[in-house]
Amino acid sequence: MSENFTTDQREREASGAHAYGRYFEEFEVGAIYKHWPAKTVTEADDHLFCLITMNHHPLHINDVYASKSQQGKNVVVGPLVYSLALGMSVSDISGKAIANLATEELSHPNPVFHGDTLFCETEVLEAKPSKSKPDRGVVKVHTRVLNQDGVLVAEFKRLVLVPKKNPGT
Repeated sequence: MSENFTTDQREREASGAHAYGRYFEEFEVGAIYKHWPAKTVTEADDHLFCLITMNHHPLHINDVYASKSQQGKNVVVGPLVYSLALGMSVSDISGKAIANLATEELSHPNPVFHGDTLFCETEVLEAKPSKSKPDRGVVKVHTRVLNQDGVLVAEFKRLVLVPKKNPGT
């Protein structure tokens, strides 16, 4: 690899590049980050995800079966909705993460259908410095996923271990 390229985030951001993720000190309890861009979920997205994860439930991949279901049409598989929301939040939440420690209280209160557009926002619930390592802290966040009509379709909380920008503080 050329010496002109770097994978170090501090060097990249010092060049004027957009910040990716946040350091521990940059999280403010109560802040809500509206993630961008939104994502329209296509039938191809859903079918590929089902294929990759070996989830062949006909509600997700069979139009005839789904037409006779409670919803009357295909429903996007829940883990795809979660994965998209998690991915959409990375640039604001976990782009600098050392580790994702846990996901809690994942729920899907309403279905997602092919063609729905997902919007995500994340609220910072807690930010606690590590007791054992002074160069990092744990941030707890609550992510909500809404469709184009503002209906809550998924939500979850997660704990993210992030580095401090100034480890001595």
